[in-house]
Amino acid sequence: MSRIHEALKKAQQDRALQPPPEQVTLPVTEEAPVLSPLPVTSTALPKGAPVASRQRATSEPLTFELLLQRCATPHWKLDAKKLLHFGSPSHVPGTEEMRTLRSKLYHLAQTQPMKKLLVASALPNEGKTFVASNLAQVMARQHQRRVLLIDSDLRWSRLHMSFGSPVSPGLTEYLRGDADECSIVQKGSIENLFLIAGGAPANNSSELISNGRLKSLLERMAPLFDWIILDSPPTVPVSDARLLAAFCDGVVVVVRAGYTPYNLTLKACQGFEPSQLVGVVLNGVHGSQTSMAYKYYGGESLLKGIVRSAEE
Repeated sequence: MSRIHEALKKAQQDRALQPPPEQVTLPVTEEAPVLSPLPVTSTALPKGAPVASRQRATSEPLTFELLLQRCATPHWKLDAKKLLHFGSPSHVPGTEEMRTLRSKLYHLAQTQPMKKLLVASALPNEGKTFVASNLAQVMARQHQRRVLLIDSDLRWSRLHMSFGSPVSPGLTEYLRGDADECSIVQKGSIENLFLIAGGAPANNSSELISNGRLKSLLERMAPLFDWIILDSPPTVPVSDARLLAAFCDGVVVVVRAGYTPYNLTLKACQGFEPSQLVGVVLNGVHGSQTSMAYKYYGGESLLKGIVRSAEE
């Protein structure tokens, strides 16, 4: 019996023997080539966007009305290749299955704290950014559900590319004390979906994540949102994901089938506490490969899905 199986089985037992949800299968859509890493460039917010001073206090009570007044409102240019179109009257491959994935998470949330979710992967280009952004989008499209999506990959921020949004000021600037919590939040064209981009690249990301400001940010934002989804850096090259998991209620690990070596998948899952894992999402699996892929990667996880994306 594989160690991932044992870890996920223990996580299930820790949740008071909750019955596992049904499998979630997303259909195969046309796949674009996996892109090589590109240099991260900072894009400034439009002139006049609020940028807080280092000295601004955050002790005052934060309300949603205050956040709306102070947050940035840039024009987003949504990337149709990276974001599923949930508003189409016709069926778009992947949309209904992503709704089912959302339902599984709501099912878990009925029996345990499940508001802050970390979406991680072992390596780059496995699909975690695709899963995080579209899961946030489909959750925000529910009536009166607010979602905050955070790019917590401070070394190589890419989440803003899906939304065509500015990358700065973002999480890096806040953690450095160069921006306040409201100025880094963006409200764009998708109703009830708010974004915190990664900000300027940071070589000392582990130190920034651990300096206490991220914990404070999540604590102050949590009462204002129904879901907070963090797009994590890959777990194998850096230790940031394990630090981020300590601030979250659960972790979903995304695995690209046929791309990630099995030992690295195990290493990624074992890097988290068993109680933190809510499941594994397989990415890039053809329908005929589904049962084989489930068996290969450890099919008894609490939350399972097949996701096909153009890139991470």
